[in-house]
Amino acid sequence: MSANGGTRAIVAALLANVGIAVTKFIAFLLTGSSSMLAESIHSVADSGNQGLLLLGGKRARREATPQHPFGYGRERYVYAFIVAIVLFSLGGLFALYEAWHKAADPHPIESWQWVPVVVLVAAIVMEGFSFRTAIVESNLIRGNQSWVRFIRRAKAPELPVVLLEDFGALVGLVFALFGVGMTLITGNGMWDAAGTAMIGVLLVVIAVVLAIETKSLLLGEGAEPTDVATIERAVTDGPEVERIIHMKTLYLGPEELLVAAKIAVPACESAEELARGINAVEARIRAAVPVARVIYLEPDIWSATAQRAGTGAAAHTAVATPEAAAPQAAVAGADESHAGG
Repeated sequence: MSANGGTRAIVAALLANVGIAVTKFIAFLLTGSSSMLAESIHSVADSGNQGLLLLGGKRARREATPQHPFGYGRERYVYAFIVAIVLFSLGGLFALYEAWHKAADPHPIESWQWVPVVVLVAAIVMEGFSFRTAIVESNLIRGNQSWVRFIRRAKAPELPVVLLEDFGALVGLVFALFGVGMTLITGNGMWDAAGTAMIGVLLVVIAVVLAIETKSLLLGEGAEPTDVATIERAVTDGPEVERIIHMKTLYLGPEELLVAAKIAVPACESAEELARGINAVEARIRAAVPVARVIYLEPDIWSATAQRAGTGAAAHTAVATPEAAAPQAAVAGADESHAGG
């Protein structure tokens, strides 16, 4: 993901939400509409969330330390997960509480009746600008993926978070406009409560989706199958490697992939020749997949016997594990006992 593109989308969303939150609060104070209050808190939560994403991006750029030798790239995932919690609690649960409170006392909007409609229409325009910016920035890296797949598979959390937040904000504004409009038409405050409840359910669903996707990133995801295939071709596309015995990948951060592989190499006359071959393989991997910045290659000698045994090494170089050695020792002891008998 383009870090600059993600930052532009976050800043656009932050500016829009701050302006929207102020106007919504004024509309709530003038009208007492619960939908306006729920939307006000929603915009405040979104503004805080964009601040968290910017903070996470800044902290993720810190240099690696002995305590954190692989750096702080995953801190972007941590802050994205916090965003999901804030959206769930401050946005969704508050809106549901406000809907319940309004339903208990469903008074109509009696003063400044035109204010919430004007504010909500203006908010839709501003939120639409923010959503458009997120779409444009996402399209630069989305490729041919569907939007659902892009949100589910993106390794950088910022754009998917902003996309879901802006989409939720636009739908929430439509719900609020529906609740306020029906309240003004019918004079029944229950419509305002219904609109508020719809906003709450929407925010809870979006927060749960964000939490699930971010949790997967926090646990650690490997490279996409296409990138894995590209790396495998880069490893074997030369005389230095006969085959890959096994390989694993892991994203240390949105833009840093770890590649660890055990490779079968042909017999070498010197350690210098072996080291030169490994360096060549690493260069090919980085050229093929630039985010593969941390690479560990373990050379070994392959044999079919060792492959069947699961050791991944030639029979004469493999070291027996304690679990494998125990049955062998038992067999040897039985043989000695039989011989003694």
